Amino acid sequence: MAHIDVQHVTFSLPDGRVLLDDVSFRVPDGATAALVGANGAGKTTLMRMVAGTVAPQEGSIVVGGTIAVMSQFVGQMTDGTVRDLLLLSGPAALRAAAAAVDEAELALMDDDGEPMQMRYAHALAEYAEAGGYDAEVLFDVVTVAAMGEAYESVRWRPVSTLSGGQQKRLVLELLLRGTADVLLLDEPDNYLDVPGKTWLERMLRETPKTVLLISHDRELLSQAASHIVSVELGAAGNTIWVHGGGFSSFHEARADRFSRLEELRRRWDEDHVRLRTLVQTLKVKAAYNDGMASRYQAAQTRLRKFEEAGPPIAVPREQSIRMRLSGGRTAKRAVVCEQLELAGLTRAFDLEVWYGERVAVLGPNGSGKSHLLRLLAAGGTDPEPDQRPVEDVVIDPVSHRGLARLGARVRPGWFAQTHVRPDLAGRTLLEILHRGDAFRSGLPREQAARVLDRYELAAASEQRFDTLSGGQQARFQILLIELGGATLLLLDEPTDNLDLASAEALEAGLAAFEGTVMAVTHDRWFTRGFDRFLVVAADGDVYETPEPVWSGW
Repeated sequence: MAHIDVQHVTFSLPDGRVLLDDVSFRVPDGATAALVGANGAGKTTLMRMVAGTVAPQEGSIVVGGTIAVMSQFVGQMTDGTVRDLLLLSGPAALRAAAAAVDEAELALMDDDGEPMQMRYAHALAEYAEAGGYDAEVLFDVVTVAAMGEAYESVRWRPVSTLSGGQQKRLVLELLLRGTADVLLLDEPDNYLDVPGKTWLERMLRETPKTVLLISHDRELLSQAASHIVSVELGAAGNTIWVHGGGFSSFHEARADRFSRLEELRRRWDEDHVRLRTLVQTLKVKAAYNDGMASRYQAAQTRLRKFEEAGPPIAVPREQSIRMRLSGGRTAKRAVVCEQLELAGLTRAFDLEVWYGERVAVLGPNGSGKSHLLRLLAAGGTDPEPDQRPVEDVVIDPVSHRGLARLGARVRPGWFAQTHVRPDLAGRTLLEILHRGDAFRSGLPREQAARVLDRYELAAASEQRFDTLSGGQQARFQILLIELGGATLLLLDEPTDNLDLASAEALEAGLAAFEGTVMAVTHDRWFTRGFDRFLVVAADGDVYETPEPVWSGW
């Protein structure tokens, strides 16, 4: 039976800090379990230990059946071909056999003698033994399902020509249709548009495979996860709690658990005080009454055993992320587009966004949504000096016709979906905050530490931006927007890498923000806080809908 059994696993970081402490859980045969928790809490490390690429320092992990893994790199691959992407997502033996065939074919072009031909024949035999030809049949099914084209037509296509969503769909089709019994999926929904996400939800509900996935998409968790494996923050190392009731009841069950743990700890403290008081009282009495000595010794024994047993499980620490997106008054018309046409992407369209509105920009991958936000982030067609990005921020120019203009006192704050920020790379968080920029005053070390603490980033203050997890990078980008005094928030998939607590903190921050928000998103839960919905369709049309539209684009 395909299952995952993790027993008493402990893992420490190189600096000696315990990341995971005595972690145990089981994913039963055929279940889809979601691994949730704070960014940086150890979810990906735990996934790698289950995959066998990282060894636990204590404890054991047993996986029943064969494993297939989707790593976080899928969706960001820029080198290689479609064939390379599919091979990278398959067994190591198949990759090695395919590489040997490629090498032999190249060598045969220079030397077609009998020894080289024998080498080539041997490589082909090894490729067949590794299941290469069966894999090519599966690759064909996968490319037809994901791209509508046969494998032979697309196998040499550069993977850089595929969107992140297309890369994800290819690999997910491969894993879900493949022979592996257990799937380990790290952020499988990132880069997928909503039709892709609903497809993934359906496939996860229907698959007989055992699945352990990491996701922060609350709608996907609600629709597809049968078990929630929660990484709980602890002072002595993070622990695991498993909720078997699905995501819809997860928050309520977790709150009830915290209440029970608090009550157990309160009772333990009361009993501890009572026993210590009893021991002290009997000690005094035994000093002048020999008949009390036996009772004193018995009380000491009870206290010793009580303390040796220790207190009940500590209440896990909850994240406390406080985003103070203040904004400010601007012109009534914050954004004006007149006959704006994004070259090669959209037809000409007009748009007015008024101060204080929340506009969700919807549509399929590759339709031009991010281009629209980038154009506005750069200040529009002919930006005023205070609407241009700071010197270090690189925003690729957007070819367009027509006019995009920001209103008076509108200062854009841009959140980049890919988190590729050359202006921040190689610098620690404290360095970035200390230096400041044209719109953001530099902060002394103590003040910088306080604002990082509000975003649960204090422990990462000496880390370079490019070494942070995706969720930490996302929180830090939002912090810079906060400190920069933006009055127009341009958010490109802001919740993709945010953990549940961070996403909820962002929603609270946006609710209190006195300014205008435009967000590209495929997060159906997140769109509940928006009041306008702009669709950028695949055919180039740009139009508004009264409610979110997730298909028929």
